[in-house]
Amino acid sequence: MLITTTETIPGKNISEILGIARGSTVRARNVGKDIFASFKNLIGGEIEEYTKLQADSREQALSRMIEDAEKIGANAVVNVRFMTSVISQGAAEVLAYGTGVKTT
Repeated sequence: MLITTTETIPGKNISEILGIARGSTVRARNVGKDIFASFKNLIGGEIEEYTKLQADSREQALSRMIEDAEKIGANAVVNVRFMTSVISQGAAEVLAYGTGVKTT
């Protein structure tokens, strides 16, 4: 599966546009990690627990988008974007989406 943030893929021709491919996940923070993060917030610096949570969320959303693209028969997804939205205090959605296409 080819994945790109561009509208085209060098060396490939888009023969068919199949539709939107999307994948999302909603993640909540962990109370134990929140306590450690609060201390880190006092002294400054990167909060690695949240960085890892965000990275894992992006990977899961991307993986689900690829599964969705495969279901519609795509062999590539172009114009891939990520979006994040707050669902509730302490929980956020990460959405990956793009246009599922067939390439030759």
